[in-house]
Amino acid sequence: MPLPHSDDASNQLVRDPAGGIDRLLEIMRRLRDPATGCPWDIEQTFASIVPYTIEEAHEVADAIDRAAWDELPGELGDLLLQVVFHAQMATDAGMFGFQDVVRAISDKMLARHPHVFGAESRDKSAEQQTADWERIKAAERGPARVLDGVALGLPALTRAVKLQKRAARVGFDWPSTDEVVAKIAEEAAELVEARNDLTEAEVAEEFGDLMFVMANLARHLKVDPEAALRAANAKFSRRFGRIEDWLAEAGKAPTDSDLAEMDALWNRAKQEERESK
Repeated sequence: MPLPHSDDASNQLVRDPAGGIDRLLEIMRRLRDPATGCPWDIEQTFASIVPYTIEEAHEVADAIDRAAWDELPGELGDLLLQVVFHAQMATDAGMFGFQDVVRAISDKMLARHPHVFGAESRDKSAEQQTADWERIKAAERGPARVLDGVALGLPALTRAVKLQKRAARVGFDWPSTDEVVAKIAEEAAELVEARNDLTEAEVAEEFGDLMFVMANLARHLKVDPEAALRAANAKFSRRFGRIEDWLAEAGKAPTDSDLAEMDALWNRAKQEERESK
């Protein structure tokens, strides 16, 4: 970890645009200083920062989805700040420091890429390298249950896919998409039945079952369900925005319209998108 700075040296570093990672580490150290730092930063904990860490990761993904390359450096910087923040809190607690984080990931990359940093041959496909990566991870974990190590904090759809991939490695998987589609129909029917006859908790359970099988279909189709849903959200927002534009041209707001009119405008937006491709 960086050595303590005098006030002059610290001020010089935090204002140096070429200060690199040392500059960022010093900024965070100053923000967390119990005597002179920022009250909000000082009172944060690992748990309180987690939502921001997740949010920043999603904002990186959003910038990439939109090909907003001019925004990406800033979004990556926001995500890097989260790593630095967690490392500084660990330093404050005497647990570990930023250099321990760097050392851990560097050691891991060397261990998991023997075809680059060791004697193993690089003459294999990306799929084989992925399989080797998982094999090395499993060896690092040691004896464990099949689903151990799939993080609870992942987005639910992503975690569903990872759980299913783990189960598939030991043969617990449908052989084709046909069985998955049939299961989707079964779960959808159960959801309709639950809607009419069961409690709210039971309806939520049936809905969760349907979402889990949808994630399984995405896995079989080699579709990232999180990315697909983000794209669908973006498409909905874009098309609904066009509805609002056209209503505004007519001197109206959505609250002045009705479903039939807005549905017709939705179809117009769909057609506009098709023609623009």
